[in-house]
Amino acid sequence: MQNLQKIILSTFVYCVCASVSYASEFARKIETDDTVITEHKTKILGKNVEYRATAGTQPVWDEHGNPVASLFYTYYERTDVKNANQRPLIMSFNGGPGSASVWMHIAYTGPRILNIDDEGYPVQPYGVKTNPFSILDVADIVFINPVNTGYSRVLEGPDGELPSKDKQQKMFFGVNADIKYLAEWLNTFVTRHERWTSPKYLIGESYGTTRVSGLALELQNSQWMYLNGVVLVSPTDIGIERDGPVKAANRLPYFAATAWYHNKLPADLQSKDLYEVLPEVEDFTVNELLPALAMGHALDADKRASIIKTFSRYSGISEQAIAQSNLDVSTMFFWKELLRDEGKTVGRLDSRYLGIDEKEVGARPDYWAELTSWLHSFTPAINHYLRTELNYVTDLKYNMFGPVRPWDRSDNDTGHQLRQAMAQNPYLHVLTQAGYYDGATNYFDAKYNMWHIDPSGKMKDRFIFKGYRSGHMMYLRRADLEQSNQDLREFIRATIPAEGQPAQYTR
Repeated sequence: MQNLQKIILSTFVYCVCASVSYASEFARKIETDDTVITEHKTKILGKNVEYRATAGTQPVWDEHGNPVASLFYTYYERTDVKNANQRPLIMSFNGGPGSASVWMHIAYTGPRILNIDDEGYPVQPYGVKTNPFSILDVADIVFINPVNTGYSRVLEGPDGELPSKDKQQKMFFGVNADIKYLAEWLNTFVTRHERWTSPKYLIGESYGTTRVSGLALELQNSQWMYLNGVVLVSPTDIGIERDGPVKAANRLPYFAATAWYHNKLPADLQSKDLYEVLPEVEDFTVNELLPALAMGHALDADKRASIIKTFSRYSGISEQAIAQSNLDVSTMFFWKELLRDEGKTVGRLDSRYLGIDEKEVGARPDYWAELTSWLHSFTPAINHYLRTELNYVTDLKYNMFGPVRPWDRSDNDTGHQLRQAMAQNPYLHVLTQAGYYDGATNYFDAKYNMWHIDPSGKMKDRFIFKGYRSGHMMYLRRADLEQSNQDLREFIRATIPAEGQPAQYTR
């Protein structure tokens, strides 16, 4: 079916949509193998960019070559350049587990972003607008939805029945199962789209960082596909041990950042810039708080009192609350406590967001203020965008969060797998991006992960850390959207070796 539709996007952005194939308009089941292609123009960093968008599905095959699931993806290719098959390719995943690719797709790196204000809050009318900072000018991007997220689904077998829940979990819903089937899927995608000669990058957000850390090695060892870079956005658990005193101590720099944002620090600290405050707090965390937590009740009483006093100074909460927590202040309690006297709570994934609980007493907020705000703006935007601008029409529900649990988290060795991939591949570099106000995957844990992926330090020059004045999805704040995309752009350019430069270690 051919369908030509001209859409005016803005004063300088437009698209002429030519449907190559059309998803079944009234289907409640996923199309196993399907594409809809549209052509577009936009401006990025003030320059004209022409691109093609492919919204479609591609099967997951079992060992017998039978389709067992189909993944929905959106693929953006710049079309006004030569040697397109040598352009960098970014393979993008979000997290959860169970989260669709929607977040980075229409808020970070894609050519269209949702309509929000400059700090990331919902506005009406809902929808999308031009992303003037998208990395599509320097790289092509594919946004991938794992099984049961977005429009991706498990397929019925030859008998017309879905596999059992146990079988589905073994195939898809666990750290290692997820990595294995996605590596196979990526091999097929790269082959179909003739991208084997492209420099390749993985980017993952939140649980997506676990996914891409493991994929880096799986792609090399099982698919013989080598990468130039892995980007970890708001990293979560990648198998790097940080329980006990480390887990408790690592929260304080995040507490300090959030307290600074809400003007809860003492005047001398509040008068400084955030970037001046955080190194001081990090030093105290590593050199004083961590050893104090490790000592437990053996800690000298005077030293304990001194640690509590400094902890209170940096966190904005009372010495009494810290003492009663035995120096181990939970994030749940912090989100409830920091603004308790003002009748507000702070957000989990982005502590700039405020909530209102039924009661001011209690040890945790009633809800996550930031997540409700994000769903408020993202859900209508992605459903409208896919259907009206990319012409992907289906009655299947787009799962912002899909049914993937129970998720098998056993044998999570993904951080060490990333180190092994880097050791095997001298081209491979890692960029970590984190928001200072993220309380779910705090930025100091991200730094700690980076330090311990390669504890020998032999590859430390191939790790880069970038922090931002926002939360888990740091790109929702317009200033950070611009900076984080520019950091990605510079990372891509810096990790494409000069022509003829070999991937080798020298003495």
